[in-house]
Order: sequence, then structure tokens, then C-alpha cells
Amino acid sequence: MLNQDQAADLFDRIKKHSTADEVEVLFAGGKSALTRFANNIIHQNVAEENYVVSVRTAFGGRTARATTNKLDDESLRRAVQSSERLAKVQHPDSDLLPMPARGSDAAHHDATPSRHFSETAAITPAQRAETVKKIVAIADQHKLTTAGICSTSESVEAVFNSRGLSDWHTQTSSEISITMLAADSSGWQKANSPNVATLNAAALAETAARNAFESASPREIPPGKYTVILEPAAVLDIVGFMFFDFGGLSVLDQRSFLNNRVGTKLFGDNINVWDDVAHPLQSGVPFDGEGMRRQKIQLVENGVIKQLVYARASAEKMKHSEHKDKVGPIAATGHGFPLPNEMGEAPMNIVFSANPNPSTVDQMIATTDRGVLVTRLWYIREVDPYEKILTGMTRDGTFYMEDGKIRHGVRNFRFNQSLIHMLSNVEAMSAPVRASGEESFDMVVPAMKVNDFNFTEVTKF
Repeated sequence: MLNQDQAADLFDRIKKHSTADEVEVLFAGGKSALTRFANNIIHQNVAEENYVVSVRTAFGGRTARATTNKLDDESLRRAVQSSERLAKVQHPDSDLLPMPARGSDAAHHDATPSRHFSETAAITPAQRAETVKKIVAIADQHKLTTAGICSTSESVEAVFNSRGLSDWHTQTSSEISITMLAADSSGWQKANSPNVATLNAAALAETAARNAFESASPREIPPGKYTVILEPAAVLDIVGFMFFDFGGLSVLDQRSFLNNRVGTKLFGDNINVWDDVAHPLQSGVPFDGEGMRRQKIQLVENGVIKQLVYARASAEKMKHSEHKDKVGPIAATGHGFPLPNEMGEAPMNIVFSANPNPSTVDQMIATTDRGVLVTRLWYIREVDPYEKILTGMTRDGTFYMEDGKIRHGVRNFRFNQSLIHMLSNVEAMSAPVRASGEESFDMVVPAMKVNDFNFTEVTKF
């Protein structure tokens, strides 16, 4: 693994090749390995070690970036030259700020817990195969066909610049994704964690298998508005479509559903959302693409949009814009992406606050007269950006509930649903958990019981 001293040495070599006013270097990479299985057998095992060095140079308001994954001196020199040539032909950007200096981020931030676990880093192909063996045994037991992945990684991310700023982060990651297939039904489960010891492959496989065989012979029920219980993966994948709109630049560009809505009540009283990289169930880097430390920010308080997140340049631009008196506190919050970019910033460590009176999914089911239980959603697309109306489909375990019990599996639905309406009609929530999906990044979210969720069509499967 590339270590901090080696990265610092590479940065010193890069600086010697540069004639720019300022130089910034991002390091990213590490070791990753994946075991893939299908039809109840392992069919692929791959491993990689790779590091990317990304060089940004700046000359008087002009900046550009070039990357290489070769660490020899000649390759580094070529990356610097490419960055400088590109920078010199750019139009000057009046919004480009000097690179942040060491200590320029004086804002208080909570200490981020270690996310590097030696047990995860040391996982071998044989150990991943044993994990798959447990999953396949459960599939065989229930006469199902299973497919999925079991992966682990050890990674580094770092930023250095010529004004003395440097920051370094290492972490591990482990992930299991399981699909169980029956003749006319399926089940799915996925989990990701820096600590492999927190993943229970057998429990995930049993849940996926149960969803598959309990949803067999799905019946068709008519589309319409239903009380819906969304399991955490389904919540994550649908709410994930709104968080890029919490970036300051998206409001400045008039492409956010929060334009003219910061400070207003959009959601129900029970919706409280933070961006918190230091939360014990979160993962990721505690600094942004310029090296600014990520701050803990409350995005939503009792349904009211409280604050946006900002990169340095977006905050400065907002302070001098027509929106400055309508968007709450304005300051760099450590949420910027590497420059140059057109996106600005976004909160990437979403945490829904715990409800004072959480309900389990079983308790939600027991209090439902008539409704639909949804394991996960997929193929989600935005229909109306300002009202945040999304369309998508249910998948891998959709059930009809009546009189407080799950009655049978149902054919999947297409939905058309406003996130604003959905988060204004949450009747109950479970305790938040770290959840993984396929349409969005991992978050800490609860299961939700939502009234009047709008299903528009029934599928053929």
C-alpha cells in the first residue's frame, strides 16, 4: 500500500517539475479484490492494486488537471506538463480562489473514527470463497439459484498542495450482494461496511431466500395509492435523488428543487437529516476535494430545510448573489468536489436522525390495514426536477399486506412519486441503519411507513 511518506515524496517530486503559481495533487487508490458467483458456483475471482495521481496546476485564475497511474519520475513529469499546458489555454475564472493553505480550515469538526480494519484488509480469496459457500448452501437448502459478489478493499485518499496543506485518509471496505432466484420470484440483500466482522453473510442470504420463496406465485393487484412500507434499501435509493440539490452551486445555477425553499417547511415534522462524516455508521473521507475538513451540517430540521453545503468558491459566490438573504448560513463546509468541476458540492454522508419512538418493520406491518411492503426499488429516473417527482419500479420482494399481516407476493409496480409528498406522509420509521442499494450511495436511513404512495402500473413479473 502507498503510505503517507511515499505520497509526500511523490508530491515533492511533482513540485520540482512544475512552473505553476500553485500545485495540488490528489492521491487515490489501493488494493481491491472481488469474488463473483452465479448459478450457485464461483465463476470469477479478481484482484487489483492501482493508484492514481491527479495533478492540478493554477496560473492566475486558470486551472486544469491531469492524471496518471504511473509513479515513475517521467510519468509524473508528463502529468505536470499536461496539466500546465491545459491550464494555460483556459479562460481566466474570476471565481477561482487560491488553494487553501495549511490551517485555513479552522472550523470545529468532530473526530472521525478509524475506518481501517486490519481484519478486512487481510481477507484472502479462500475466506471469500468460504463466505460464498455459506450463501450457496442456503440457496441449495431452499432450492433456489443464487448470484452476487463478495468483495473487500483497502484504500487511500490524500491531498497535498503547494501552500502547505496535506491530509491523508485510509480505510477498508467489505461488501456482500446476494440475489436469490426462484421460478417466478426473487429476493435480494446487500450490505457494505469498513469492518468485515459486522457483515453476516448467512443472515443476508436467509433474508434474500425468504423474500424469494415467500413472494413466489405473485398475484396482481391494481395500481393506485397505497400505504407502503419501504425497507432501508428502498428508502436510500429514492431519497438519494435529492441530496445533490443541497449544494450551493445547484441553487446558484437554478437547478435545485430547493430554490426559494430554504427555510421553508417541505417535509413532515418527523424528518431530520444531517450530513455527518463522523457518524459511527458512516464511511468515507473526512475532507473534500480541496482538502477542507467536512463539517457536520443539519440539512433538515423537523421538516424545514435548514442549510446548504458549500465548496469554498460556491460560498464566496453565494455571499455576493441575489440569493444571499434566502439560503441560511453561508460558509465553506468542506463538501466540494475536486476542481475543476461543474457540480460544485454535495452532502455525501447522509444520516437520518432517529425517531424518538422508532418502530420495527414487523410493528409497521402489524398496524397496516392494507398496503404494500417493498424490499427495494430500481431503474429510478427523475420526472419533475422541482417537485422531485421520480419514477421507478419495485423489485426482489414485493408483498401485499392486509389486517396486519403479509398475505402474499405481488407483481411488481411502477411508481410515480414526489419525494416532497412522500417525506410529508411518513407515518412511522425504524431505527436508522447503514444501508446499501444500487441507485445511490450508502446512507444511514430508517425503514419508512408512507401513506398514499403512488403506484401507476403493474408489471408482468
